[in-house]
Amino acid sequence: MAKTTIDLTKMLSAGEGLRLSERVGMMPNLASERTRTLKGRIAHAKPVVSLCPYCAVGCSTLAYVSDEGKLLDVEGNPDSPISGGHLCPKGSAIFGLTVNDQRWTTVKYRAPYSDRYEERPLAWALERIAQRVKETREQTFVKSSDGKRVNHTLGIASLGGATFGVEENYLLGKLMHSLGVVSIENQARI
Repeated sequence: MAKTTIDLTKMLSAGEGLRLSERVGMMPNLASERTRTLKGRIAHAKPVVSLCPYCAVGCSTLAYVSDEGKLLDVEGNPDSPISGGHLCPKGSAIFGLTVNDQRWTTVKYRAPYSDRYEERPLAWALERIAQRVKETREQTFVKSSDGKRVNHTLGIASLGGATFGVEENYLLGKLMHSLGVVSIENQARI
């Protein structure tokens, strides 16, 4: 069987049977039917403006979510005056952190001196945290010092997240002050 060779250079210079788009390398007629039906994975996704959870800079992100509520991708928001659509390596890894089969999504508890974690219900964990806060406050609460009323505890400290907004930090501050906590840092920058 004889090989058929085509001299593309000659065809392109003469324009034989080729449209302009084909002459410049955009040959849609060479794509398979499957290739023509392919769509980007975020083509029909709804972009939701969000915030990077890592540091105090507060870079804006676009989280692309499907109609079913599934996270499809996260990228920098080009409308952000802070980052202009760019994310650092940690911010670029948000999607991998969120959609990860190795990520724990339930409460894990490791008892003192134990070598393994046990799965516990969320209600149990919240109750345990509340009990531990109450016990610590009762053990370390100081009503007065040198004859002056202080009503505080130095046994509890609060560190809020960098991406907490004004409202969240206000509520966290109110809660901590009501407990008598004086060591409060909210790291708020937004």
